[in-house]
Amino acid sequence: MKALLTYTLLLCSLTTVAQSGPNTNATFQTPRAVRFEDGEINLAGRVVTSDGQPAAFVTVQVAGTRRFATADENGVFSFTSLPDGRYTLLVSMAGMKPLTQTIDIRKGAPVRLELTLTIDGRQLSEVVVASGRTLNDRTPLIGKAPIHPMDLPQAVTVLGAPLLREQQVQRLSDAIRNVNGVYMTTARGNVQESFAARGYSFGAQNLFKNGARLNSGAMPEMGSLERVEVLKGSAAILFGQVAPGGVVNLVTKQPRFHNGGELSFRAGSYNLFKPAFDVYGPLSKSVAYRLNGSFESTDSYRNQVHSDRYYINPSFLFKLGKHTELVVEGDYLKHDFTPDFGIGTIGAKGTQTGKTITPTSRGSFFGTPWQYNITQQTTAGITLKHRLNDAWSINTSVNYQFFGRDYFSVERVTADTAGNWGRQLGRIQSEEQYYTGQFNLTGKVKTGSLEHTILAGLDADRYNTVAYSFAFDRRNVNGTLLAAGIYDSINVLNPGKYRGATDVPSYTRTVRTTTPIERFGLYAQDLIKLSEKFNVLAGIRATYVVTAPVQTDTLRNGNRAYTATRVDRAFSPRVGLVYKPTSNTSVFASWANSFNVNTGTDVFGESLKPSTIDQFEIGVKNELLGGRLSVNVTGYRIVNNNLAQTAAFLKDGVTPNNNSNIKLMSGQTISDGVEVDLAATPLEGLDLRAGWSYNYMRYTKNDTTQGAFKTGERLVNNPSHTANASAFYTFGDGALKGLKVGATFLYIGERNGGWNSDVVKNTHANGVPKAPFSWRDRMFSVPAYSTLDLSAGYSWKQFSLMAKVSNVTNELNWYVHENYSVNPIPPTQVLGTLTYKF
Repeated sequence: MKALLTYTLLLCSLTTVAQSGPNTNATFQTPRAVRFEDGEINLAGRVVTSDGQPAAFVTVQVAGTRRFATADENGVFSFTSLPDGRYTLLVSMAGMKPLTQTIDIRKGAPVRLELTLTIDGRQLSEVVVASGRTLNDRTPLIGKAPIHPMDLPQAVTVLGAPLLREQQVQRLSDAIRNVNGVYMTTARGNVQESFAARGYSFGAQNLFKNGARLNSGAMPEMGSLERVEVLKGSAAILFGQVAPGGVVNLVTKQPRFHNGGELSFRAGSYNLFKPAFDVYGPLSKSVAYRLNGSFESTDSYRNQVHSDRYYINPSFLFKLGKHTELVVEGDYLKHDFTPDFGIGTIGAKGTQTGKTITPTSRGSFFGTPWQYNITQQTTAGITLKHRLNDAWSINTSVNYQFFGRDYFSVERVTADTAGNWGRQLGRIQSEEQYYTGQFNLTGKVKTGSLEHTILAGLDADRYNTVAYSFAFDRRNVNGTLLAAGIYDSINVLNPGKYRGATDVPSYTRTVRTTTPIERFGLYAQDLIKLSEKFNVLAGIRATYVVTAPVQTDTLRNGNRAYTATRVDRAFSPRVGLVYKPTSNTSVFASWANSFNVNTGTDVFGESLKPSTIDQFEIGVKNELLGGRLSVNVTGYRIVNNNLAQTAAFLKDGVTPNNNSNIKLMSGQTISDGVEVDLAATPLEGLDLRAGWSYNYMRYTKNDTTQGAFKTGERLVNNPSHTANASAFYTFGDGALKGLKVGATFLYIGERNGGWNSDVVKNTHANGVPKAPFSWRDRMFSVPAYSTLDLSAGYSWKQFSLMAKVSNVTNELNWYVHENYSVNPIPPTQVLGTLTYKF
């Protein structure tokens, strides 16, 4: 499989390079798929900067009318059905002096032109950064096809560089809070951030970087990003095995053919300091580079918790011809920090395991002085883009990723009612190597009166994971021989009751497990423009997943065992309809089917079947007041026909299950919801964003033969309501010119922690028969909360200073993973960043 992937992508790459050849013709070529006939396109053009770079996303308007077009990433725009006459075109963007061009339209004489802006690519980049705050003006790269958001029957959110900068995002969670309906669910052990949307956890399959899957075990470096893209709803046709709800794509900063860069220094509460750099420029007329990196060191509001991060990201852009470019990039991230399971829970109710969050201070730390977590992540990628002609393009990429974790800690903070807790040991040592690649062909063609935007492609992944299991020596603490895997005992309510141990415990490697997984997919999609008002999007994907024999080596005696090879196949169809009653309004409806491969076995030792998911989505997108107001509303239903979750008990229904690989098909779940998004620029310099979402995800069917969950009960870690809002104002003139002020608001509604209620099989008591089963209540309520951040900044010449006070009301709440990793949200903190641009 690996050889096939490498050969296929290499062949595609070599073919496109061979086809490109040198091309010095600078004249704009009208797309061959465009027919200049009466009633169709009769004006097409391209906007470039004075240094020959495409002027992406500028607005071209026919003066005196409401007709306008937005140039795509290549600077290309077009108009249809312009009556005969003389017109003046206005090329503009916020912060840029408009360019005017007079043209004559005559029947049978289509106009082709190239417009040049008297600014260079660097100036345009700064203009783009300062504008583009509408909800529907950016085509996300994660969509693979050049489909404008107004033509896509799906909700999309793109967070650009200005937002990431003005909010001084440190972690991905800081950015995601701006995406309505997407929220951080847990921070298990504080070693990674987990997100969910529309009731479903994103898991390890839903995070991408530049379109390639990224291991979510490492916290991404946000300083390397140009933007964050979120494609909500189904993405199965594009990527195969992804969880419902949506996918996140991180787009890194790219090389540029003009010199520039910046130096910055960030400092804040709890001894945070972070120097960073970003430089770019041309190495020749056809080669550009970019290099950015940072070092971050910080303590925490959590006692005894510390973090060090090292990051470097080089990239190169090669212009192999007028229509061909090659991007080579890589990065390295090392994160050394203290694992922290927070304050945990205490208490028990009879024979049940209902818990209460430990009533202790926000900074209470129940770990040891020696515990650690070290993650290392290395990625490398090659992307080849080639325009076969003005209608068809090829995008080929090959990526490699290494992820390693070395973790040793006490964990699972679960104390009894009196606060006594026997600290459990956890040890992880694992390495994962990913080889991924994809080949995409996109084109725009016409068949009769129909216009098509076509995507066809293939992708292949090979994942190889090596992980070790450990045995811990039994410990004698204060004269007591503890059970294996228990470090010592402390009391979380009365720290002085016991003296905790401080030595590093000994352990032995026992088992090495090697797990290879291979995936292969073929997909095709067509956006058909039936008329000016109707579009149809249809596509299908065929996915082939091979879970090769898992190799288990028992290190003590050298025994080796293999599991059986497992093969899963699935088709993932998708269809959507878009109706545009006006050029500013888009109404859509869509349906998609997907599947998730489930690892592990059921309680009877049988392999689990994949879960199949149906997603239905309807919505409306509006661009009003000339783009100054965007209002989007989306409704959805997601039906997971057989959700797999960790089984609470073994097959006897009585013995507790402590093996996360033993699962049950818990039955059907349905997630219903609505999302409302708004963006506005009512005044020059004022940017407003707001969103509200409602979600109702619950169990709708169950099967009590294996153990199940209660019908009608909401799933844990899913708030009913979320909301977000931000307002930033930049003074454009006067004595306060260069000053920026803003506020960011987040609301997370009430949700349940712990586990959902499950089945307990009953036995006779004193000869009196009982019902065959009863429900075990394992949940506890987590209250709603809201936070407010205030920001201010000032720019002067090449310098800028941004400052932020986060959680100004010092709100207290928690991220809850099941019942043992309960991490308080950060208190009020101060953050500042000084930047010098050159």
